[in-house]
Amino acid sequence: MKNNKKNAVIISLSNNLLEIKELANTLGYSIVKEFIQYRKIPDVNFYIGSGKLNIIKEFIDDFSEDIDLIIVNAELKPSQWFALEKKLQIDVYDRIRLILSIFEKRAERKEARLQVKLAQLQYERPFVRELIHRARAGEHPGLMAGGEYQVDDYYEMIKKQTKKLKEDLEKIRKNREIHRQTRHKIGFYLVSLAGYTNAGKSSLLNLLSLEKVKVEGKLFSTLSTIVRRIKNETHRDKVPILLTDTVGFIENLPSWIIEAFHSTLEEIGVADVVVLVIDGSEKKEIVEKKLRVSLNELQDLDVTSSVVIALNKTDLINKEEIEILITYLDKQGLLNDKLCTPISAKDKINIDELLENIYKSLPNMIKMSLKFPVDQKSQAFISELYKKTGVSHIEYNHYITIDIECNAKIKDKILSQCKALNGVVVR
Repeated sequence: MKNNKKNAVIISLSNNLLEIKELANTLGYSIVKEFIQYRKIPDVNFYIGSGKLNIIKEFIDDFSEDIDLIIVNAELKPSQWFALEKKLQIDVYDRIRLILSIFEKRAERKEARLQVKLAQLQYERPFVRELIHRARAGEHPGLMAGGEYQVDDYYEMIKKQTKKLKEDLEKIRKNREIHRQTRHKIGFYLVSLAGYTNAGKSSLLNLLSLEKVKVEGKLFSTLSTIVRRIKNETHRDKVPILLTDTVGFIENLPSWIIEAFHSTLEEIGVADVVVLVIDGSEKKEIVEKKLRVSLNELQDLDVTSSVVIALNKTDLINKEEIEILITYLDKQGLLNDKLCTPISAKDKINIDELLENIYKSLPNMIKMSLKFPVDQKSQAFISELYKKTGVSHIEYNHYITIDIECNAKIKDKILSQCKALNGVVVR
């Protein structure tokens, strides 16, 4: 029977390996050895010193099984990558290439595939330039992406494909903008779920929308934008809200990857409210780091709307630990004026409180009381109000009186419809 197990070795300048090991696991690699060389500045040639590199080479040669991949817990320079592959004679992935490989594996929809391909090409450009340099120097290296192109032809192909991908993604972005404007016009508020990868955003989306979006306990399980309406039973009379789930954040992503996913990530920037989902079950220092990274990402995306923090997975810790965590995050200056709710999407804990905080944060909410005659046309109007607004009270007498709360963007349209029914605004 063929053994599908893939072995990998990690090289790092620190013992902070939790995330890189999770990334490797997501791609199906088993870490058989970790080589750590504590140093502040990477070696200019091999990232690690030549002595440590010789030790790694000996381990690979003597290991009883094949080593399929060398994973470097950092972003390599092209020259370092080439030198490591030449010395170790094994494929070498740095942290960025590992993430892009996960993206490629996860991309199912057209937009996600285009974005991943764009990011991969932008990643490859400096490496291909290094290969061109070495080919002209007579080293004739292989091509990292495979294929039959000469390296210089391949570089030109990268430039042409990059341009085409950007044009295709811009068309998708414009189309999404049209859909977004239409949703706003008919009264929907837009709320984006954002946060560090694997924080439980998709699980929360499923809970709030009563949908069954695919959920996996692995990094970057969501790459494409997913939009669903909130259908929570206890809030069915509230204003309509569309939830958007998108790609998770991760620390130290290069700006060109963020730019490649611009058409998706801009959903966060234009949302009326952002719900920042954080895994609250981890050590408080890790929660702090991930929350800080996520807040910085929101700042880079020019988010100006209200941010509601949802500390998820609190079913895994007790009440005292939750209180300690919230106090700690507040002392670090990460909460400030933000509403923060400890929740569990899995056990449905504090979901109503989270929803209340979302509704409190919605901008431009208008409250009105309308009065209009009882007739056949008025029933159609009432049905529309239930779809597009939050109805808090309705009373039938000689006239119909209805109290609503709605998005300011549809106020004029509602007033016009009410006037057409010979109705008036009571207050």
